[in-house]
Amino acid sequence: MSQYYEHYRKSSIGLALIDSLDVLIQSGHINPQLAMRVLAQFDTSIAEALSNRVRSRATFRARLDNYRSLDDVWTFVLSSPTFRFENDNVTADKVKIVACKAKVPGEA
Repeated sequence: MSQYYEHYRKSSIGLALIDSLDVLIQSGHINPQLAMRVLAQFDTSIAEALSNRVRSRATFRARLDNYRSLDDVWTFVLSSPTFRFENDNVTADKVKIVACKAKVPGEA
């Protein structure tokens, strides 16, 4: 079982990786088992990179439409959020935030 969450696979870079792996499998350049190992490494690498390299902070204000918690995974649906970064403000109609309990390698 993987020690890392797979939700980054739904990001634009994760979807691009999956599409590329599908093309490689269909063309016979790699087998599905190798593609699964690549995805597992992606899960590890993206989680570690975001944890160790991203130092930006943001604040936001929004209306909370819905929230839930299931198995240490919180999901928040926000309406009309405004995110404030160091030099920029970003707005949207709706945003879904998924927050997971941190998984520390070697920890059960």
